[in-house]
Amino acid sequence: MNNEIINKDRINKDRINIDRIKNANINNILVIIKKQLIDTFKNKTVLIQFIMFPLLTVIFEHAIKIDDMPEHFFTKLFSVMYIGMAPLTSVASIIAEEKERNTLRVLIMANVKPVQYLLGVCIYVWTICMMGAGVIATGLDSRDIPFYMLIMAIGFAISALTGACIGLYAKNQMAATSAVMPVMVVFAFLPMLSMFNDNIKKIAKFFYTEQLKSLLDEMTFDGMKTSTGIILAVNAMLMMLLFLGLFKKKGLE
Repeated sequence: MNNEIINKDRINKDRINIDRIKNANINNILVIIKKQLIDTFKNKTVLIQFIMFPLLTVIFEHAIKIDDMPEHFFTKLFSVMYIGMAPLTSVASIIAEEKERNTLRVLIMANVKPVQYLLGVCIYVWTICMMGAGVIATGLDSRDIPFYMLIMAIGFAISALTGACIGLYAKNQMAATSAVMPVMVVFAFLPMLSMFNDNIKKIAKFFYTEQLKSLLDEMTFDGMKTSTGIILAVNAMLMMLLFLGLFKKKGLE
């Protein structure tokens, strides 16, 4: 009987400790998100990334009308560019800048784990980008909005992970900017160029942004090719493996 009581006490204590650890993890991530929100208003480069594409989309959709232009042409075009630029450059810039300014050392000394920091940054950027996508979605038919937001969510997640890879790899913000530019050109501009050049389209189809663009063009999963799902999964998996490899090798040094 005494052993049962002791075992129950131990189980209860273990549960309390687990709950404390979970709460600490959540609180640390929320602290990072709050910090990034404050820093965004100081970092004009990152702030512009979040505002530019939703604003341009709304302006172009209402100001430019061309005969025979596909419906929501600018919404779909700028949405793919938004996916390929904003989360990627923002996450890379945030991580690289804080590494350069030694802010990360202070956070880690304050009991914030590297994984919590990276999660906080990626969740923050993803959420802000989704808010921008919500603004863009106001110009769509209501029945298309859930599908549109799902596609944007997938794209933002992969791009944020890609940006984290670049941020981990780069020694400082200048190196991050140099590394981001060619990656951004591939992901953001190839889908646009592929509309005018079949040879470029053959290359672009291997990247997630091109596949997401094809889904946005149809605005439905009906008739989606198996290759589209495979390419999206492979892109996401490669970025995850690259991220894990870089994190294991370099951490947040």
